[in-house]
Amino acid sequence: MPVTIVTGGSRGIGAATARRLAADGHDIAIGYHHDHDAARHVVTDIRALGRHTVAVPADTTDPDQVNRLFDTAENLGPLTGLVNNAGVTSPIGPFTDLRLDDLRHVIDVNLVGYILCAQQAARRLTHGGAIVNISSAAATLGSPGEYIHYAAVKAATDTLTTGLAKELAPHGIRVNAVAPGVIRTDIHALSGMPDRPDRAAGRIPMGRAGEPDEIAAAVAWLLGPDASYTTGAVVRVAGGL
Repeated sequence: MPVTIVTGGSRGIGAATARRLAADGHDIAIGYHHDHDAARHVVTDIRALGRHTVAVPADTTDPDQVNRLFDTAENLGPLTGLVNNAGVTSPIGPFTDLRLDDLRHVIDVNLVGYILCAQQAARRLTHGGAIVNISSAAATLGSPGEYIHYAAVKAATDTLTTGLAKELAPHGIRVNAVAPGVIRTDIHALSGMPDRPDRAAGRIPMGRAGEPDEIAAAVAWLLGPDASYTTGAVVRVAGGL
């Protein structure tokens, strides 16, 4: 039975992914930062699908909390997968206005946190498995005038994916990434531009923002048996961006 950890699993892409994986037969450990009510809702939905689940508050930048998340997940059974999704942006604006504390927070959560979680997964996936890192189309677009530093960190996510895929392949562990475009989640409100999905629609070739379930579907494929020969891939789900 698949046992998968989804970080940042209480809302947005993480919550959609947790629900989709549960529907596909995974037992799910949800890592989340602070939104207890949202995490409880996801747990309720997963249990309604007949799957086992646990929600663990965890700051993925803290190695001790990451260890606790993985230890708790293993109560569900041997770990088979990780979705590295917990992430943050910062206020949208010109590069020259970037504050040092925002820069460090974005790097800590989106890169250091991913590395700490991937390291635990690599140690614990002793019978093989899969890791999916949530990257961003920003990694190649650069996000000028919005958050270049975030784009740079997501480019590092792609490099992390490539390197881990090559190093872990002999151990039966596949490592891939999904690079979403503009998706309708509350991350835009947290960046100070809640209507960004609608504003961006005109420059997206498909003419609309994406939905969290569309990202979850790509993650589910990469974790599943149909992707058995896929590793080191960055699957772009960005409406043509």
